[in-house]
Amino acid sequence: MSKRLVRNQRGAALIETAITIPIVLLISVAIFEFGRAYQTWQVVTNASREGARIAVIAGTTDDEITTAVRSYMTSGRLSNAGSAGVSINRNAPLTIGSASQITVNYPFQFIVLNPVIRLVNRNSNTGSAPLTMQAVAIMRNES
Repeated sequence: MSKRLVRNQRGAALIETAITIPIVLLISVAIFEFGRAYQTWQVVTNASREGARIAVIAGTTDDEITTAVRSYMTSGRLSNAGSAGVSINRNAPLTIGSASQITVNYPFQFIVLNPVIRLVNRNSNTGSAPLTMQAVAIMRNES
């Protein structure tokens, strides 16, 4: 009788393991993916700040600002920094004076979670489309 209980417990443990391992792996991968997304968002935010710092200096051109933003994104290890959209508004209204507003749009693609989304829902196009991260920085213009 005791051998029979041990054999049934082994089968139950095998089934429990087979159910929990994919869930634990999915949670682990999601933690890494969202960590990578957060790091990317931080680089995009800092790149927009760097662009705003350059934009408030008198005599700088829009090309210099765009180059500084994309250079910061490249040094932050963002692979397709050239595809980032950089919008420059040098006359953003402030309560006192004017400001320069730099908006950076960056297409972010999840590496592992996109195929998982497509496995769960084959008709979903949201799993294949990149997520657009946007960061805005506003700094007061120098007089």
